[in-house]
Parts: sequence; structure tokens; C-alpha cells
Amino acid sequence: MRIGLSYDLKETTAIQQASCDDTFEEYDSRETVELITASLEAEGHTVAMLGGGREFLGNILHDKVDFVFNIAEGRGTYRSREAQVPSILEMLDIPYSGSDPQCLAICLDKPLTKKLVASQGVSTSNWRVINDRQELHQIDSCDFPFPAIVKPAYEGSSKGIRLTSVVENAKQAIEVIESLLEQYQQPAMVEELILGDEVTVGIIGNSPPKVLGMMRILPKQRGSYFIYNLDVKRNYLDLVDYECPAGLEDKVLQCIQVSSLRAFKALGCRDFARLDFRISTAGVPYFLEINPLPGLGAHSDLAIMAEKMGWSHKQLISAVLNAARERYPQCVRV
Repeated sequence: MRIGLSYDLKETTAIQQASCDDTFEEYDSRETVELITASLEAEGHTVAMLGGGREFLGNILHDKVDFVFNIAEGRGTYRSREAQVPSILEMLDIPYSGSDPQCLAICLDKPLTKKLVASQGVSTSNWRVINDRQELHQIDSCDFPFPAIVKPAYEGSSKGIRLTSVVENAKQAIEVIESLLEQYQQPAMVEELILGDEVTVGIIGNSPPKVLGMMRILPKQRGSYFIYNLDVKRNYLDLVDYECPAGLEDKVLQCIQVSSLRAFKALGCRDFARLDFRISTAGVPYFLEINPLPGLGAHSDLAIMAEKMGWSHKQLISAVLNAARERYPQCVRV
């Protein structure tokens, strides 16, 4: 099968266009693109490099492919940016991997995602959205539970989540919110901080989707609060250990699994996804967010989890591809 690979590279856009140092954090490295290409070729497929943005538009119109393996994050700062490539592929009636435009647009909107997941009976911590400076007084005048974490409302890959994101009171929250509103030009979300372990969950497949693994992120040095933030992810080898399978009580693991699958289905995810939870000291898993377009590089959480569960990178890519192909009868025969 001739597979087109759609992607956005970190080096595609000149660094001087960045508004802050994590502007291109979601984008992939050339090494990741080469690794996925090698995994697809190892299965006997031919890979066509489609790229992203305007380059993708030209290539998809002129390069005949049977299927597109999509890891493109989209261009701009729009909350629907991850839906850009799938929308074009649907317009052209080209089969592709991963979730559809509606799901991708919803899941990048953290507050909307939390509302939908909570409506399905999944526990999630308290939160409040601040849209602009005029709403800052809401934090000072409400009885919001602290400590809390402040994050951009429409970002992934821990963009905007740093060591300074944890706040102890309304005064600190307002300072961080003001900074985020200016830097990211989007609403900020203040979320109650659950004081417990952080667990990430991988899901593969559709009929039915299955939990690939549950991985606990453990800090190598304990501090007041541990947050799996951008600074930690950039230096993960020195700062954290990954425990997979997660060493939690069976009833907690069962609750995480049920909540993960319920969220995956409620949001309309397809083929694969990764979800994040915080486990309270009482053993209650609280949903944080879901990524229906998780990284597939060698050092991504999903790839690390898969490796710890005994999967090679080729097996991980094949599982995602096969789940997607099953949705397209014409591709199963190719």
C-alpha cells in the first residue's frame, strides 16, 4: 500500500516567528518522521512524504496515495488546528489514520473536553476558565480550591505548563493568568490540583478499543508538588521514572481503565489516544485531559509505554495503522 505521511516539523517555521519558547513543542522532529517511515516500510508499505501546511496541500493533490498516516498538528494557534489535515482528507475522500476533525477540535479545547467527560460520569477536578483580563476578578471573588494549576485552555504537549504554573492562592493565580493571556492569546484554565500520582493511559483500536497500558510518572526527587510539566518532559531522563504497568491497587487500575474507555468513546476518538489522570490520596482517579493525536516518537509517552509492555515501535505503528484500515474496507484489501 502507498501511504502518505502528513506531519509538521519543528524546523519548518522560522524560530523568530515564535511568540514563546514552546511555540513549536507539538511539532515533530525529523527523527520521529524517519522512525515512523521505517516502521511503515518494515511492513512492506511505500511511504510518500506529504509534510504539512501549504506543502501538504500541494503534495496531497499531486501524489496518488492509498492512505494517509496522519501525525500533523496543524498550523496557527486555532483550537481547531489539529482538524486541518483530516478535514482536507475527508473533502478529498482519502482514508486516513486517527480521529476525525470534530473529535480533534473538541479535544484540544480542555474545558469543553472536561465538560463532556464529566457528563459521562468520569471524575474530573474543579476548574474555571478566564477568557480575558476583565474576568480576573472572578478568581479573587470566588471560593476556588487551592493549590491549583494554571494552563492555556487550547494547547497540547504541556505547552504553557511550567514550574511556575502551580499557584497557592488567588493572587498568584491572577499573576500567572495575566502572563498566559498575553503570551498565548487564548483563555486560561485554572484547575484544582489533585495531590497524588500522575498516570498516563494508552488506548489502541476501535471495535472494541483496548487499553495498551497504564504508566505512572514518578519524580526522582520529591518536592512540594510534582507536575509532569514541559520542563520535566524536556529533561525526563534526569527527573522522572516511568512505571508500567503502574503499581497501583487493582480497584484503582480498574477505575482508570473504565474511565479511559468511557472518555475515549464519549469524545469519538478513533484508532489510538493517550489520557492523563491524577490519583487522589483517597485513590480516586481524576481525568485531566486526552490527546487523540499523541506523539509517536521514540521518546513519546505512548512509545515508552508500549516498549515497557513489550511492544516494538513497529508493532505500535502497525497497531494504529491496522485499527484505521479496518474502518475502510477498500484499504483492508490493499
